[in-house]
Amino acid sequence: MSTKKVPDLGAAQWFLAQHARVADRRIYERLFHGGAAQPVRDAVLAYRNPEGGFGHALEPDCRASASQPAAVEMALRLLDAADAWDDAVAMGACDWLTSVAPAEGGAAFVEATVIEGPHAPWWVPEDGHPPSPIQTGLLAGVLHGRTVRHPWLERATTVMWDMIERLREPSAYPLLGVCRFLDHVPDRDRAAVALEKVRPLLLDPRVVALDPAGAGEVHTPLDFAPLPGSIARRLFDDLTIEAHLDHLAGAQREDGGWMFSWPSWSQAAEADWRGFLTVDALRVLRANGRLRP
Repeated sequence: MSTKKVPDLGAAQWFLAQHARVADRRIYERLFHGGAAQPVRDAVLAYRNPEGGFGHALEPDCRASASQPAAVEMALRLLDAADAWDDAVAMGACDWLTSVAPAEGGAAFVEATVIEGPHAPWWVPEDGHPPSPIQTGLLAGVLHGRTVRHPWLERATTVMWDMIERLREPSAYPLLGVCRFLDHVPDRDRAAVALEKVRPLLLDPRVVALDPAGAGEVHTPLDFAPLPGSIARRLFDDLTIEAHLDHLAGAQREDGGWMFSWPSWSQAAEADWRGFLTVDALRVLRANGRLRP
């Protein structure tokens, strides 16, 4: 008999009903109960601004109404994960990204409008408005995964290749963007070469915690390679992945939800993140054979 840990889906559903945003509840319905795509789109589009960007705390740590690259990425990620994709929404988002892009292309870490509302203390605009590997990589990755064609994405792809070439320091957040980009960029041969280049940085113990019991604000192999088809999955052996899947399944709390490891600065942001992460944990566990299809 298998000893693999299996989460309590009923408890997770109860947690979401009590605490999660409408968007996360709709995505849960879509993924696990055959819900329709349109309610997901409607819920995500409630965070959209007239110029095509997204704000209003869709990225829970940026709670101003103004559009932010991180909120655009969250919107596209949710639509993609729930198979509720909308090409017109994606094109409008790319148009907005073009309007605020750094001179080189890509996306900045955060736009200065973040100061117009409450936000986590680490959301600070960078001097000179440079492209950010995490924001550019995450956005370009999901757009490439949906075969979007847009001038912003063309320039962002060039910027990402350049940033990967210059990457020297092991740092988890830029590498999250790199891995998402390499998962989906069309040039698969170049992606494989780039993965080998960043391998030493990614496997640095300051970046990835191979021990599932690692304490504090840690990143695990599942952060960089959540799905069986993730390009970075080849960097980790099966035993390591299985151990982290066990840990993820066992991290469900008594209230039915999952919790994050980074600092909590806002009760509202904490509740929003927990709803998102609960659905995402279930999605990852199912994709790795820990839940029924």
